[in-house]
Amino acid sequence: MKTLKIDISKAGIELSADMKARAQAANALLESGEGAGNDFLGWVHLPSSISEADLEAIEAAAAKLRSKADLVVCIGIGGSYLGAKAVLEAMSDPFRLLHKEQSAPTVVFAGQNISEDYVHALMKAAEEHSVSAVVISKSGTTTEPAIAFRLIKAALESRYGKQEAAERIVAVTDRARGALKTLATDEGYPTFVIPDDVGGRFSVLTPVGLLPLAVAGVDIRALVAGAREMEAATGTGVPFDENPAAVYAAARNTLYEAGKKIEILGSYEPQLQYVNEWWKQLYGESEGKQGRGIFPASVTLTADLHSMGQYIQEGERTLFETIISVASPAHEVRIEAEADNLDGLNFLAGKRISEVNRMAELGVQLAHVDGGVPNLRVEIPAIDAHAVGALLYFFERACGISGYILGVNPFDQPGVEAYKKNMFALLEKPGYEEATKAIKARL
Repeated sequence: MKTLKIDISKAGIELSADMKARAQAANALLESGEGAGNDFLGWVHLPSSISEADLEAIEAAAAKLRSKADLVVCIGIGGSYLGAKAVLEAMSDPFRLLHKEQSAPTVVFAGQNISEDYVHALMKAAEEHSVSAVVISKSGTTTEPAIAFRLIKAALESRYGKQEAAERIVAVTDRARGALKTLATDEGYPTFVIPDDVGGRFSVLTPVGLLPLAVAGVDIRALVAGAREMEAATGTGVPFDENPAAVYAAARNTLYEAGKKIEILGSYEPQLQYVNEWWKQLYGESEGKQGRGIFPASVTLTADLHSMGQYIQEGERTLFETIISVASPAHEVRIEAEADNLDGLNFLAGKRISEVNRMAELGVQLAHVDGGVPNLRVEIPAIDAHAVGALLYFFERACGISGYILGVNPFDQPGVEAYKKNMFALLEKPGYEEATKAIKARL
């Protein structure tokens, strides 16, 4: 399987027959739908179930939004924005906003925070552009995106009128119920469905992720194709040693049981920074429960070698590292010689920057291993839509396997509700009167 390779040779572990069997059994539970959280396993065969009609509908809606606006605001939080953000940042020129000509609308995100200054800056910037919006919410009542959508909707209706505003808004929501579904029906917004059996953090390959990515000009067909390839490569019929998701899940649980409680995900390509952020939600929400779970952290390298590098090298030995390695960059830049050589870099003259980057990656790996940090390595051939689609599904499949090995339900998130109850009580939401009295007494 060429799209992705995993190497655990620098992890300092041997996978036991028992752990391999546990990983295979966990993978079989995903396929059979007999494990915990089986109401949310729609993602397992999602790539292979996406039809030509599904893709055409998403592309048509994206084309309409692209024709109407040069700025598209994507409103959502958690899994309703992180997947799209991760792929968009991976696929984009990091300096795209400096180019005078834009080939696609600029996609920005809202509803992922409740910062007043962030919202003000967005609303102010939007005044200078033609604007459309994609609002993503299963219920339509999640606080952060609901606030953002209320403001964006009002701004669009004020500028364009209700009828034209409705042409500029697409809702991705529940099939039949919820506040956003009701509003979309009443206002005539085009809608796409968030499948009932796909949780938010596994939803990047539904319209939740595919629609904003298509708006931004990402090749969603290649993204889906990569995920389909990985779905086939991680199925129950694949032998353990050839199944990268099973190997990764088994390795990280072996390390966890040996006392490694923190996993650091890193890459030497800054475009993958938001893949790290998406991964942290995926694994943190899936495994962090019942007093168990590996804590997911991340670094962007080589930048963080000059900050977090000291701790990774010599801090408490409770962590291990997983590196996403990219085999081939998309572009070539070589280092030139200088006559005076004041910076002492002429020994690098003629080399590609990617060669220096790769030697940094390999040198750091050996240094960290020598310092007691087990290393796992996940290699993709390039940063393109096909490879990224495969990478996302790889992490999803491994997450399901890993959660079952750990003995938790990887598909719920009961702890997420705790802060909401306190916040609503402090805001004096109707129905929270007793909780308001109690929490204010505590403060």
